[in-house]
Amino acid sequence: MAEYARKPLSVGQRRQLLKQRRQAAQKRVRQQSQNLHPQSLRPKSPIAKRRANATSIQSPEGLVNPRAQQRSVQLGLPTSRSSATARRDSQSFASDGQRTDQKATPSPRNRARTSRPQRKPNWIQNVLRLGFLGLGMSAMAGTALAILHPEPPSGTLAGSKQALNLLSPSNLVSGDRGASGSAGIANFGATVPVLNPGKELTEAKAKIQALAAAQKDLEAGMFFYNPENGAYLDVAGDRAFPAASTIKLPILVAFFQAIDAGQIRLDEMLAMRKELIASEAGVMQYLPVGTKFSALETADKMITISDNTATNMMIDRLGGMTALNQRFRGWGLTQTSLQNVLPDLKGTNTVTPKDLSTLMLKIGQGDLLTPRSRDLVLDTLRRTVTNTLLPPGLGEGATIAHKTGDIGSVVGDAGLVGMPNGQRYVAAIFVKRPHNDSRAQELIRQISKVSYQALLSSSKTASPPPTAAKTAP
Repeated sequence: MAEYARKPLSVGQRRQLLKQRRQAAQKRVRQQSQNLHPQSLRPKSPIAKRRANATSIQSPEGLVNPRAQQRSVQLGLPTSRSSATARRDSQSFASDGQRTDQKATPSPRNRARTSRPQRKPNWIQNVLRLGFLGLGMSAMAGTALAILHPEPPSGTLAGSKQALNLLSPSNLVSGDRGASGSAGIANFGATVPVLNPGKELTEAKAKIQALAAAQKDLEAGMFFYNPENGAYLDVAGDRAFPAASTIKLPILVAFFQAIDAGQIRLDEMLAMRKELIASEAGVMQYLPVGTKFSALETADKMITISDNTATNMMIDRLGGMTALNQRFRGWGLTQTSLQNVLPDLKGTNTVTPKDLSTLMLKIGQGDLLTPRSRDLVLDTLRRTVTNTLLPPGLGEGATIAHKTGDIGSVVGDAGLVGMPNGQRYVAAIFVKRPHNDSRAQELIRQISKVSYQALLSSSKTASPPPTAAKTAP
């Protein structure tokens, strides 16, 4: 040091001296750490590293940060490793800190893993796996189809339980299934029910004829029929009358047939075009051109408030008058004819009382519609706003699903009447009159009362009708 003091050192010499001193200090630290923890500086084989990791995970000491622990060793500080771990590590080294020549051997688990022969593929297992995979995919596909195309629930509307047992199957004769009609309307009306009268209620018929004869210039036609026992009343039932708004009843059935066929959706939007707007009945005529309504709302307004504009929109959507007339013929309605759009004030659209009774019979039996659509039709007919013709003549506890018609020259009503004893009868009546003569409405109410009392009495005593002997074409 005295020599250094006498002779000044250059910058390079000073750096070299500092480096030597630093290396000497690091050597002393390494020697001290080897005496305390020789395992910390021992190079580890891959197997030894895995054992150390497993030990650190399984023991509380393994939670110590390895880098922090190594730093403590370099500085000569005590570590958190247990004395048992230190003794186990020190056994692998000689006293001078050098690595022993003993070679680490793999554990039995690792030796079994490396020496295990590869298993040959089993074709039986593969076939079973493929089979289970196919079954699983089929189940998922079926579930997806059920969600996307669910079956419509039946019997959801009020009164649908009564409609399901409406008429006796013994009173109907089924024909062959017909081909689908034009304009894309499905042909569900393949079976044609035959009106099979059993016993004519002659006493009630005489009363009805007397009531009609007492009213000068009024011409009545009617057909009432109870399919449970065959009792009926027929006064000019085959005579054609101007249909007025009762023509909307077969149009409603044709609409729900298209719904059942998937050709129209209930939520499909229909635009009100200018050429379809009609005067007289209804409120849609007062809305702007281009107003849109759902198909279900349009059909509902056509029946409940007898909206003429809604009726014309239905005729247009179902393919026109020609297509609908073909459909009516397929149902066995021989004299039901649609010749003009609404309002048909001249009475060119025609129908007979027996045709409408046949149609109501088919609706109730379910020959034309699915159960869900049949329930919707009957529910709509029960909500008809005009209840001034057939309903006032019914007794307490009776129900009716019907559609009325009223123009200057004629009034009429057709529907399905439920009696308190559970039996049903179909009814259709028309009265031609001088222009807007109110006596026609009163005559219908009187005939309805006489007919209801006679059919109710006969339902308690009359026997079932004989089996029909012929089928409708």
